[in-house]
Amino acid sequence: MFELLPVVLWPDAGESMNRRKFLMGGAIGAALIAMAAATSFGLTTASLAESQPMALPADPEALVAVTAKGEVRFRIEVADEPAERSMGLMFRTDLGDDQGMLFVFDETQPVGFWMKNTPLPLDLLFIGEDGKVRDIQQGVPFSEAVIAADEPVRFVLELKAGTAEKNGIRDGDQLKHRVITKAGAANPG
Repeated sequence: MFELLPVVLWPDAGESMNRRKFLMGGAIGAALIAMAAATSFGLTTASLAESQPMALPADPEALVAVTAKGEVRFRIEVADEPAERSMGLMFRTDLGDDQGMLFVFDETQPVGFWMKNTPLPLDLLFIGEDGKVRDIQQGVPFSEAVIAADEPVRFVLELKAGTAEKNGIRDGDQLKHRVITKAGAANPG
């Protein structure tokens, strides 16, 4: 921020007065241009920061899907804070076949997702408080269409598209992880 100070001009300044006005106008103009550039740079920097993928640490415990084919293990990131859930897998360009992100909500509720700013096609597994898969939906890259289950859920697991089918994960299959167990224990039903 800058402050304009009054300029004292003597009545007999004549040409000197015009020069001071010119210089003052130039200084104000330069200051405004500098402020606009700084603001523009700040917005550009913020936009760049917002377009970076979020990388949460991999949870030390694997999430296990119990299917008709057997158990399948996934290395997951746990998104349990609002900002983490909001960002999710946006801007990610790769995800391993055994990787995923588990979205944890404070309570069982209707949830909806979209794929804005998400270049990866995904499987979205909607999971009840008991750890059972309630629904599996596909996420189309960059789509702003809402993706939701037909019933309230407590968790959503995002995996690379095709992973659920490839591993035989179906509605009703059980998912195991300490976060899911803890939620079930807190609300024994």
